[in-house]
Amino acid sequence: MKGTKIYLDTYLLQQDMRIRLPKAVLSNMDVEKGKTKFDIYLDSENSSLILHIHHDEGEQK
Repeated sequence: MKGTKIYLDTYLLQQDMRIRLPKAVLSNMDVEKGKTKFDIYLDSENSSLILHIHHDEGEQK
C-alpha cells in the first residue's frame, strides 16, 4: 500500500545521534542487520525524515 503510514514505535535520539530502528523493520522489509544501507531524506514541510533502502548503481531494485 503505497503512501500508507504504519506506526512502529517511538525512540529517543541518542547523544551520539543514533536512532534505533524497531525490530519490526527486519520482519516487514527486505533488510539485514549490518548490511543494508539507507538513504535519508528530509521533508521540511512536514518535519519528517524519510528512509529509503539504498541500491548501489547496477543493483536491481
